[in-house]
Amino acid sequence: MTEETGNAETGALVLNLECLLAAPPEGIFRMLTEPSELAQWWGPHGFTIPAVELNLTEGGRYRFRMAPPDGEPFHLSGEFLEVDPPWRLVYTFEWEEPTPDDRKTVVDLSLQAAGSGTRLALSQGPFLTDERLALHRGGWTESFEKLQAVLESRG
Repeated sequence: MTEETGNAETGALVLNLECLLAAPPEGIFRMLTEPSELAQWWGPHGFTIPAVELNLTEGGRYRFRMAPPDGEPFHLSGEFLEVDPPWRLVYTFEWEEPTPDDRKTVVDLSLQAAGSGTRLALSQGPFLTDERLALHRGGWTESFEKLQAVLESRG
């Protein structure tokens, strides 16, 4: 996984991650957009996703309930801004129980065929603080590790 933080043109706090996955773009897009698939890998290690609701259309909404290993579940939601299967998915990301340093961000997931696999590039931001960017960096990094493990378990 590679990472680049920030946007040199604007100085904004933007997270950029990229990983190579061993499945074609169509399969990866399905993993990113089908509730039963998302529940298999979304969230940091130890977290579960007991509920996923989504309307996969531009202007459609989504809502995830995330459950940490210890503690109360919490929610994130947003709106799909662009849905271009299997190449691109853009949506807003907003915690429903925000901390003072949270703000709505935009997630842009781009998929590109890479041999028999897929190069998945994520951009998210802008964040208000370095701490919030670091929290999301950790969450996405662990989520992508879980996604890779699910793909490996399926052969």
